[in-house]
Amino acid sequence: MGRRPDIITAVATAPGRGGVGIVRISGPDLSSLAATLGNGKLPPPRQAIFGSFHDSDGRLIDEGLLLYFPAPHSFTGEDVIEMQGHGGPVVMQLLLARALSLGARLAEPGEFTQRAFLNDKMDLAQAEAVADLIEASTVAAARSAVRSLSGVFSDAIGDVRDQLIDLRMLVEATLDFPEEEIDFLAAARAVERMQAIAAALRDILDRAEQGALLRQGLHVVLVGQPNVGKSSLLNQLAGHERAIVTDIAGTTRDALKETIQLAGIPLHIIDTAGLRDTGDTVERIGIERTWKEIEDADVIVRIVDARHGITSEDEGIDARLPSGVPRITVENKCDLAQLDTQLTETDQSTRIRLSAKTGDGITLLREHLLKLAGWHPHSEDVFFARKRHLGALSSALAHVETALEQNQALELMAEELRQSHDALGEITGEFTPDDLLGEIFSRFCIGK
Repeated sequence: MGRRPDIITAVATAPGRGGVGIVRISGPDLSSLAATLGNGKLPPPRQAIFGSFHDSDGRLIDEGLLLYFPAPHSFTGEDVIEMQGHGGPVVMQLLLARALSLGARLAEPGEFTQRAFLNDKMDLAQAEAVADLIEASTVAAARSAVRSLSGVFSDAIGDVRDQLIDLRMLVEATLDFPEEEIDFLAAARAVERMQAIAAALRDILDRAEQGALLRQGLHVVLVGQPNVGKSSLLNQLAGHERAIVTDIAGTTRDALKETIQLAGIPLHIIDTAGLRDTGDTVERIGIERTWKEIEDADVIVRIVDARHGITSEDEGIDARLPSGVPRITVENKCDLAQLDTQLTETDQSTRIRLSAKTGDGITLLREHLLKLAGWHPHSEDVFFARKRHLGALSSALAHVETALEQNQALELMAEELRQSHDALGEITGEFTPDDLLGEIFSRFCIGK
């Protein structure tokens, strides 16, 4: 998507009611528009002035603050105006209508941030961090996102990219002067430098994978027959009474979702209807939804009653569960079965014996969920990454490793290093196609 020199506007605060709401305007040369909104007086740059806002017919809308940010010292790099009024939805719509009457159009999702990217106020990774910070569901996720927004992730990518550029120049020079007796690559320790680049990429990829966990979390689906303790387990993991628990089979008739934090990772725990044959229409619909949730699961926690073990009905459920999805068998109600808590792990399966009622053994489940997620102890230097970032980093690393295998095939080595360089450029937006930019920013909220 190319530059759009027109004026855009949107409500920049969340929908609903609040003490303060903001309408943002961005575009080229908004000084006259700012003066109009300031009742004939141009606000001083970056200084809030108190005044009244009127509609196109001169009727009072609200009283509030007006700010004017002349380019390039603004979020978008263009002239930006903010009208800050009382945060009621009607007031915000009236202020938005005023901006539209002065020649602005309604902004598309993410268009303010997209203009900031196009005007070199931030790179693409930082732009994506804006949306990630807004959507962060845990403290650790928010801290990681703000680090990416400040450019820490981009700087790490930039350091590796600079090393690749130097190495590519060396290889190209060697190709240009093959008759020289001096082995440029050996003298410059090119192999060692490629190994260092590969090691740096592995470290960034590891930290990015941890950051992706913070961003996306883990979808954990609890499944099993009625009355095996799925809802009790959800309540125990959530730390409060989220689901209704009774001895009546079929109490849970629809999927209940609860997001909890585990080592900073958002775990989206989904309690589902008990799986059984039933003539109850409502319960049957709940069971159908259960199977849909199972299809999207990152981890399936199959719960059985420790007093009975795995029954033929449990084996029937097990046969229908999708292959390739990590699975934990929880033997619940070990207190009633008078059994100790226990974790048994083999290459094929994992069983955890616990009591969802007393909480005994819950720590074993929490720790194993983190293990399945791939989480390992890390400081706060993880990179809040998206799926496309992981793909680009993996591609960059693979090309460097292939270059190392080329030995003296310099033409092939040069091509692999070029492709690695290009892959890193996709992360920051240096080589990102316009259609991908459109897809990325379309997922932002309006007003951002």
